Amino acid sequence: MRSRKELKKSGLKSLKKHYLIFVLLCVIASFIGSEFNNSLSITKIEKSFFNNDNAIIKKVNNDAVKKIKKDTNIDIDNKINEVKSKRNKIKKKYSNKIFENKRGVFASIVNIIDEGSLYLTIFFAIKSIVGVASISSIISVILSFIIYFSFWLFFVNIFKIISRRIFLEGRIYKKIAIKDSLFLVRVKKWFNSAKVMLRLFIYQFLWDLTIIGGIIKRYSYFMVPYIIAENPGIKSKDAIKLSRDMMYGHKFECFVLELSFMGWKILGVLTFGLLDIFFTNSYQVTTFSEYYCDLRKISKEKNIKNADLLSDKYLYEIADSKVLTDTYYKDLEGINVKTNKPKNIKDRIEDFFGINLSNSEKEYEYEKNKVNELKLKNIEAEVKGLSYPSKLYIIPEKKKRKRFEVVNYLRRYNITSLILMFFIFSFVGWFWEVLLHLLESGNFVNRGVMYGPWLPIYGTGGVIVLILLNKLREKPLIEFLSIIVVCGIIEYFTSYFLEITHNGVRWWDYSGYFININGRICAEGLLVFGLGGIAVVYFIAPFIDNIIKKLNKNVIAIISIILITIFMVDKIYSSKYPNIGEGITSYKIVNKILIDSIIKKDM
Repeated sequence: MRSRKELKKSGLKSLKKHYLIFVLLCVIASFIGSEFNNSLSITKIEKSFFNNDNAIIKKVNNDAVKKIKKDTNIDIDNKINEVKSKRNKIKKKYSNKIFENKRGVFASIVNIIDEGSLYLTIFFAIKSIVGVASISSIISVILSFIIYFSFWLFFVNIFKIISRRIFLEGRIYKKIAIKDSLFLVRVKKWFNSAKVMLRLFIYQFLWDLTIIGGIIKRYSYFMVPYIIAENPGIKSKDAIKLSRDMMYGHKFECFVLELSFMGWKILGVLTFGLLDIFFTNSYQVTTFSEYYCDLRKISKEKNIKNADLLSDKYLYEIADSKVLTDTYYKDLEGINVKTNKPKNIKDRIEDFFGINLSNSEKEYEYEKNKVNELKLKNIEAEVKGLSYPSKLYIIPEKKKRKRFEVVNYLRRYNITSLILMFFIFSFVGWFWEVLLHLLESGNFVNRGVMYGPWLPIYGTGGVIVLILLNKLREKPLIEFLSIIVVCGIIEYFTSYFLEITHNGVRWWDYSGYFININGRICAEGLLVFGLGGIAVVYFIAPFIDNIIKKLNKNVIAIISIILITIFMVDKIYSSKYPNIGEGITSYKIVNKILIDSIIKKDM
């Protein structure tokens, strides 16, 4: 076993080699709650707008309130108290004992109404249908638990395995392919991995009840994610038992290694978590990846039970060039790549922006050629020993199913597809914001300037990312950073334009969020846009485009015209009578408008 200093030195070397992707993995893990849960706490809003009974009035411009008090005989303070009284009556009317229980494991899952939750959303939705609080409470608890548990089991819990796999590959190889993040799908072991992690969670949870036992078992089970990352086909009992055997006599050693990062953690606190985000988290994982490799080697030398299941040889050493050549020569022969250079201005526009202006049937050949280019690039990297040789993996990859194979992101989109995707993204954005507000306040609010179920900023952002960043799709990290920049510019100037054209009214305000610019954009929001944009570019847009291409062109054209017509009518109407109100534009100057409306009703 290498010393702590040597392990950290090797971990630092690995981190330098793949800094951006390792940091991104840790940020995503922190964002979804897989691990490093406190790292992004600085990005949370300091003062929640919706969780305060008197939030609207507190956001009113103080000078405006004073002026209203001076110019009228209406007591604003009494109006505020009346509003609070009405809200308290509504809360009391819809209260249930289930809301009052603030202690216990299940209470922590269900009773988080003051903070907003999925439970609250489902509760009010079902209650409006069922009409009986007790029944809707039961159904809501069950549904919210199923949704949350499924997300946690099949995504949050699995992400730790995916990240460990990429960290292990990054130790040896200079390149990490984007397809490596889907290795569990390619070998059809996603469900098995989820089952192992579920068993691990149950064991750890039960041991945590004993407190001391929980601490000890945390280190006994420490290597389970690494074991699954190497062999996702292993049985849950074997994975847990193997980790225990590997950690036998090494638990205190692992504890001390973890404790050695305490100085970095303290610095992380002093830098408000920035050091954790950009260095410490990924540094810690790379170091423990090195520790796992040493422990794996010792376990094999001692010939402990099931150590032979850790047999992914090329995760720890680069294969011989002859072995690689013999393995891939047939694949190299079967790939035919044609060079298609742009011939005129139209071709150059199509090539740069990824737009198919002519709707030519030859587009299929273009996409096929781009897929072959990408395949050839990946195979050449594997043959040269620059990236992990997927064909030499211990679990043979299953034959690719068509639905995965045709989701090719290196394609050009025709105008009709872009129009429909604009409306789809706009609707998804609207639904997302409505849901977020529902989680925060428990009220349905039609978000946005317009009245239809769409937020054009999301549609515009999605389409612009597909067009403007077309040339960057083969470089995911640069694509991700570029998406953040583009979406940040769009969101900032959209906010500015709406404010100057609507007398200072704001439809969103990030004041109080970490790293925000004039309340128009913030770091947390841009991170969401970045991750969402990556999903759109590499998965969602190609998938939607495949569906659109299968539909009748005349039907698609009619649907597009109808949507554009309704959208334009909404745009013209809302430009004169914008959608405003509580939960929509409850910021700064608009509150004066709301109070004025109250005064007029009483005059």
